[in-house]
Amino acid sequence: MSWAGQEDIYLSTSLASYLDKKLLVLLRDGRKLMGILRSFDQFANAVLEGACERVIVGDLYCDIHLGLYVIRGENVVLIGELDLEREELPPHMTRVSEAEIKRAQKAEREATDLKGTMRKRMEFLDLD
Repeated sequence: MSWAGQEDIYLSTSLASYLDKKLLVLLRDGRKLMGILRSFDQFANAVLEGACERVIVGDLYCDIHLGLYVIRGENVVLIGELDLEREELPPHMTRVSEAEIKRAQKAEREATDLKGTMRKRMEFLDLD
């Protein structure tokens, strides 16, 4: 195999094929970022242009604008290209403001905390 052939193999397994395309990046902390990949390095550190964080709570969602965004490669779980021809979300999803999604996140967090607290109080019942 010629060197040019080997280079093609390495490029196809790198982020080079995603340059200048709109991507979805899932981070280790669960955040979902979208933007156009403008640069990357051998550690999968990446630069997204026009980045936004998509926050989803139940049937509500909000895209929080971040602008030019640098992502450290060790925080990346998954990277995928978005199909610009397809609708990104199911039709039942409702777009809300940043303030509304933050309220929904807080309510969801409080409900989860309450559930955890109740579970701890009921551990003696051994319901599992």
